[in-house]
Amino acid sequence: MWAAVGSAFTVLAAVGSAAAVLVTDGVGPVEVTALGVGLGVGLLLCLGSVVWASRVTAGLRALQADAVRRLRDPSIDPADGTDRRDDVVVRSSSELVDLARVLDALQLRARVADEVAAQAWRSAEQASAGVFELLSGLVAAEEATRGQLSADLHDTVAQTLAAARGVLREAGPGADERQRAAALAEARELVEDAEEQVRAVMARARPAELRDGDLASAVGALRREFAARYLFTVELSWPEQPYPLPLVSAVTVYRFFQEGLLNVVKHADVEEAEASLTIDGAELVAEVRDKGPGFVPSEVRSSGGRHVGLGLLRERARLAGGSLVIDTAPGAGTTLRLRLPLSPRDSALPAR
Repeated sequence: MWAAVGSAFTVLAAVGSAAAVLVTDGVGPVEVTALGVGLGVGLLLCLGSVVWASRVTAGLRALQADAVRRLRDPSIDPADGTDRRDDVVVRSSSELVDLARVLDALQLRARVADEVAAQAWRSAEQASAGVFELLSGLVAAEEATRGQLSADLHDTVAQTLAAARGVLREAGPGADERQRAAALAEARELVEDAEEQVRAVMARARPAELRDGDLASAVGALRREFAARYLFTVELSWPEQPYPLPLVSAVTVYRFFQEGLLNVVKHADVEEAEASLTIDGAELVAEVRDKGPGFVPSEVRSSGGRHVGLGLLRERARLAGGSLVIDTAPGAGTTLRLRLPLSPRDSALPAR
């Protein structure tokens, strides 16, 4: 616009200069007419330039305002409001058309970036919630495991050592040499039993066979331990063919058999049980069955570190992506059923 105004002043200066020169030699009608026509045409052209420049400036200001509006709210539809391409000036200027297209592209990129950022934020929130839930489950499982370990030590090592202390108390100052010798021998046997019990608890806490991925050997050793320690018979049914099994699933299955059979020994009042492992489609199914008196699962409450086995099994199954089902009723025996998804990635499930 300033260039157009400057052009108008240039026309005026040129006509004025020409008139000043012509005045010295005399100005006739023809010269006056020529100067008037030149001045009029020049001013009209300058006026047209001013009008054109003002419209171009208005178009640029509209583009600027639209860009600011989009920057503040990228969700605005580009077709919303006045379409800049409908303006004659904008359409006739390739530079302004290109600028409008660049603004559309920038807005589209901004909208896509906002959507990607929002999706990433939602994914981060979901991942954070999943990690928190996983950590909560791990803490709960750890506490339950500690409770189970405490219960095992209380039922075995602590009671044996308490018996040894009672025997030594009886061999006090009032006892003769023969009584003292007998008491020391009995106490020695009790301490040796406590040592064996500690080793058994350590073996149950971390079976050596599972470190090599041999679930069948670990369960076989568990079966022999129950036979030797509790005079308890376990009828075992095992897959004939190997199948890939992650280590976490192998540990979960082993703990399921361990805790399930221990519950039978403690509470079912029977001398045998059945344990089986099968592949059912895309799931691994492990079961422990007994013909004991059964119970009502809703009435089982853990207290003082006792009766935490079922809760621990449920938590282990959940963390491994599976589920635990308890099928029992008073007088109908009990069946514990563990279902885990198969995933052929880590280790293999060997044949029996």
